[in-house]
Amino acid sequence: MAKKEKKTVQKRKWWFRFMKKLMRGRYKEPRFVYLGENFGNGGIILSNHEGTDAPMSLEIYCDKPLRMWGAHEMNSGLIKMYKYQTRVYYHEKKHWNLHLARLFCLIASPLTNLFYKGLNLISTYRDGRFLRTLKESVAAIEAGENIVIFPETSDNGYLAELEGFHAGFAAFAEYCAKKGIDAPIYVTYFKKDERVYIVDKPVLWSELKASGKSREEIVEGLLARCNELGKMTVPEKEKEAA
Repeated sequence: MAKKEKKTVQKRKWWFRFMKKLMRGRYKEPRFVYLGENFGNGGIILSNHEGTDAPMSLEIYCDKPLRMWGAHEMNSGLIKMYKYQTRVYYHEKKHWNLHLARLFCLIASPLTNLFYKGLNLISTYRDGRFLRTLKESVAAIEAGENIVIFPETSDNGYLAELEGFHAGFAAFAEYCAKKGIDAPIYVTYFKKDERVYIVDKPVLWSELKASGKSREEIVEGLLARCNELGKMTVPEKEKEAA
């Protein structure tokens, strides 16, 4: 029987680590407030998006290995990224004027393309290629990396109170379970104005399934919890201890 290859965490390249240091001037370090325990390894982190602020705050300041899910258009070369950034991200989600978005992305897209290459993003799809996403994500989990997913529905932009969750993360948790992995799920919320990242107590997928709720009910429950975190007032002494 062939020996199973041991998976290892994929370290960020040196030039990308240097780039992140430069970006600390734009993205200030948030206070991480843990309602339970710190992130472990091999978990699923659900977060609101808040434009680029939540993803960048996690990537730059989280002390655990991460791999993020992202739309495949942002991970498919410069031309596709430019089209996606201008029309979908800046125009539809952030409500920029389309012509302004096109001009801005002439500069922004090449830089973003370079950054995404260093980020080692896991592409997500809306068709049968989603299986590729699941397999790559399981390999990352087995290597000890945490999978970061921003599941909010953002048809009306990135809102303080999330309107919905896409259920792809639930499909991934179930896929993990079939592979013998009971992934802990961390619901988190980034409060941009306060520079606070609230991290809820982790819950195992098996515990959520044992509740007898359907997948849709579980997704709705985690959405509600995410919004609860967003409305939570964090005492100053907790901020200092975080």
